[in-house]
Amino acid sequence: MSSDRFLRVLRWLIGLVLIWAAVGKLAHPLVFFASLLTYNLPLPESALRAVATILPWTELICGLLLLAGRLRPGALALSTALFVAFSLATGQALFRGLDISCGCLDLGPVGVRPGSSSGRLLESAGFAFGRALALAIASGALLRRERAEGIRPMS
Repeated sequence: MSSDRFLRVLRWLIGLVLIWAAVGKLAHPLVFFASLLTYNLPLPESALRAVATILPWTELICGLLLLAGRLRPGALALSTALFVAFSLATGQALFRGLDISCGCLDLGPVGVRPGSSSGRLLESAGFAFGRALALAIASGALLRRERAEGIRPMS
């Protein structure tokens, strides 16, 4: 696989993860809001309501842009920022020992039931932290490459 093709596939994977995350949150906004509350973040409830409203749409738009190859530098910068924020939120929950379900992805479509042993692992703060950190690194690397090469024709 050529380097350009690998980078395109990586960009698409990041886009798909963002869309997957957004769809679950948009389908169940109250469940997502409730999961935000379990993080015990030092934010007023009104700010968490705003996050619960805006974040899924931001993820969806960013993911669609990455899949389409449009506005790549901006979409990659935003996805990197989102994954860094997710890393910080899940990392602090992990550090504080909070027993939370991250609320990141709806795992039902891939056959993982909430509360099952695999569901608890995949939604745990530790796994969510590792996943978000890996995605932040991948997205950041794509962004650095994009900026180094300048904007190329869409692919």
